[in-house]
Amino acid sequence: MSDRFDCHYCRESLHGKKYVQKEGRHCCVKCFEKFCANTCTECRKPIGADSKELHFKNRYWHDSCFHCTKCYASLVNEPFMLRENNKVWCSNCTAKDEAPRCKGCYKPIIAGDQNVEYKKSVWHKECFTCYQCKAVIGTGSFFPKGDDIYCVSCHEHKFAKTCAKCKNPITSGGITYQEQPWHSECFVCSSCKKPIGGRRFTAVENDFYCVDCYKECVAKKCAGCHSPITGFGRGSSVVNYEDQSWHDYCFKCKKCSRPLANRRFVCHNQQIYCPECPHRL
Repeated sequence: MSDRFDCHYCRESLHGKKYVQKEGRHCCVKCFEKFCANTCTECRKPIGADSKELHFKNRYWHDSCFHCTKCYASLVNEPFMLRENNKVWCSNCTAKDEAPRCKGCYKPIIAGDQNVEYKKSVWHKECFTCYQCKAVIGTGSFFPKGDDIYCVSCHEHKFAKTCAKCKNPITSGGITYQEQPWHSECFVCSSCKKPIGGRRFTAVENDFYCVDCYKECVAKKCAGCHSPITGFGRGSSVVNYEDQSWHDYCFKCKKCSRPLANRRFVCHNQQIYCPECPHRL
């Protein structure tokens, strides 16, 4: 009588039947799946004797279950990464998932994509657009306003101050005079047209004059020395009497030269005298 060849678990004869050898023991297919088969990490079902088994770091899969969690592409003979909850990812999906997200479209910015970075945020180049007109700014000039980005043109029309003279936006620099903004090239002498920003000037009604042009074209002439009364430097105080004006240091007695600014005086034959000198004439 021949030796018995039975299943280690159910003791049924294995003669003429398909069997599996596991750890030096022989067992029928049914008992193998019940007691010995590894459990698939993905579907949680036993990996039977007729199934192709894949394993990695003490984890097992049916070959049909070994696919990318994200895109479901088969990973048999393909590079992969084991991530949280024992999920496997293909290399493409891993790169996309770990890549920074575009602030415009919220899609990943993968290696090779043209992008724009600003204040720890990143955009695809084509997603970096003006908040107002939606035109692509890309790597061009822009102005931030809060969380929004504006192209130069939209920022000028929406936020820039308007020049008091030409009424066009002031994009950089500029001058403020009496709480009104001006382009530096618009803030000029009304006579010689030279810029007067940062220089001494005199305003006459709605016009501005540099010192030289004010002296030449606008300033009254002193009735004493016949020089212009500019209001600058020495003689900034002016004495006016009837239709004539004097530097304060030129307003003095015709006879004794006594200074008469802020003092009593006498006008005699269109000349200025101290109260005592007319009696001596």
